[in-house]
Amino acid sequence: MKQLKSHINCLFFVLVSFISYAQKEFFKGYKIEGDTVVFSFDVRDYSKFTQEYTGQVLDFNDFNIENVVVSGEFNNWSRNNWKMKKISEFKYELRKNIDDFNDEFSWEFKYIINNSYWAEPSRKDLNITKATKDGHRLGVYNLKMYTAYPSENGNASFKLHGYKNAKKVIVAGSFNKWNENLFIMKKVNDAWELTLQIKPGEYEYRFIVDGHWMEDPNNPHKKRNEFNEFNSVLDIKEYTTFKLRGYTNAKKVVLSGSFNNWNEQDFVMQKTDYGWKYVIPLSGGKHHYKFIVDGEWITDPHNTVKEYDGNGHVNSVRMVK
Repeated sequence: MKQLKSHINCLFFVLVSFISYAQKEFFKGYKIEGDTVVFSFDVRDYSKFTQEYTGQVLDFNDFNIENVVVSGEFNNWSRNNWKMKKISEFKYELRKNIDDFNDEFSWEFKYIINNSYWAEPSRKDLNITKATKDGHRLGVYNLKMYTAYPSENGNASFKLHGYKNAKKVIVAGSFNKWNENLFIMKKVNDAWELTLQIKPGEYEYRFIVDGHWMEDPNNPHKKRNEFNEFNSVLDIKEYTTFKLRGYTNAKKVVLSGSFNNWNEQDFVMQKTDYGWKYVIPLSGGKHHYKFIVDGEWITDPHNTVKEYDGNGHVNSVRMVK
């Protein structure tokens, strides 16, 4: 089945639209809780099913269900592997870790009954599209994976002061493929607020106030967009620990890398029982680094990932994502 991609080309992998009070309004067939995708099949939501091999559409009434399977692009449309657990008379559920998916895409999927019948979702559901499987036109769900989700303890807090008469304020950006409906901000006193958990990386975003797009007036970091206006810029970093085991007799160990322009003095590592460590907030992406042990440059002996830097040097590599 052809993979449905977003109309916006974003920066990332990924990861992940996550469930929120807004998502329930638009998506059906699944929800995302923290780092878990929860597929949910309720027999009462369906009235038709399609025989996979013949394409014949039949009524769902009085159908004897032996098993339900989640089948989609993420598991090569398998009819057997992702079996759901029956949790009540009418409901089936399957929980999968977010790492089982490649993000930055909208995945198409269906529910299969007894390994051979495709359950037909309602055309009224907004995350339904038509796709072709083995020559048959089928209604499929879209599992939208973004790099952000609402969380009270998230690492990115958005706040827009004023606009007390506005009916709805949305934050949209490259972290959710500029979705105009998903992340609804909460009205708090004289401002609108929303806190998200976002993967490390640099993102662009804007507020939508009752349909009107605008930059964040309290964020001086911005980039001009294709409409000759500005998108606000947010750089999410993650605290990353570098460890050098051994070398306990060394007098001084320094961490140097692409993240500090290979400075030989700034990041003096702390001595520990096992060796040396240093913690630094890093943006998402690839970072080259080395240790300087009493003036001698070395790669990380406990990191097998190394790359040439184009100047004949070999550096250790740390990925932040």
